[in-house]
Amino acid sequence: MQYLTLYQLYQKMLAIMGPQGWWPADSKFEIILGAILVQNTNWKNVEKSLANIKEKTAYLPEKVSQLNNEQLIHLIRPSGFYKNKSKAIMDVFQWLREYNFDLEKIKIAHQGKLRQQLLSLHGIGEETADVLLLYVFDEKVFVADKYTQKLFTFLQVEGIKNYPSLKKLIPVLDNFSLEQAQEFHGLLDEFGKIYVKNQPAFATSFLEGYRLILTKRKQGSYE
Repeated sequence: MQYLTLYQLYQKMLAIMGPQGWWPADSKFEIILGAILVQNTNWKNVEKSLANIKEKTAYLPEKVSQLNNEQLIHLIRPSGFYKNKSKAIMDVFQWLREYNFDLEKIKIAHQGKLRQQLLSLHGIGEETADVLLLYVFDEKVFVADKYTQKLFTFLQVEGIKNYPSLKKLIPVLDNFSLEQAQEFHGLLDEFGKIYVKNQPAFATSFLEGYRLILTKRKQGSYE
C-alpha cells in the first residue's frame, strides 16, 4: 500500500493526465450557464444548449437576463429538465442584475456568506454552488461531487456518505493556488469518467494500490 496526501494526489494526477483546462468557457457568465445546464445530463447536451444561448445573446448577461421563460425553455431543451433549469437561469441572472453583473461587487457584498446566498437561489445545490465559487468567484473551494466521493472511497477515506460528509472533511484548499484548485476538480472529474464508474475499472488505473491520507493542518484545512 502506498500513501498520498491530497496535494500529492493532485500532483500525481496532473503529472500523468496533464492539464485539463477546466472550466471550458470563454466567459464567467458562460460558466454560470454551463454549471446550471450540466445538472443531470452530459456535456454534449449542454454544448447544444449553450450554442443556442450564444446565438441569441452572445452570452451577454444583460441579454440573458431579458429572456423570458418560454424563450429559455426553447433554447435549453437539449439539456433536459428545461423547466427547472430555465427558472434557475432566470433567478440567477436576475440576482446578478441587482449588482449590475459586477461579480467583484457580489463577492464584497456577501463576503464570507456567498455560498449561503448561492444556495438560496432556485436550482443551485451544493455542487453547483461550489463550482460557481471555484470558477466564477475565484474561491479555493473543494467540489465533492459523486465521482470524487467514489474515488476517495476507493482510496480508503472513511466516512464518506454524501456531498456534505466529504465537504466536511475538506472544507477548503488553502495549500493549493486558485489555478491548482481549479485544475484539481477538472482532473478528478476526468479521472472519474474513465475509472470511477465501477471498481473493476478503477483496478486498472494508476491510482490502484494507493491510499489517500487527509492530514489536518493547524488552520483547519487538509493536505
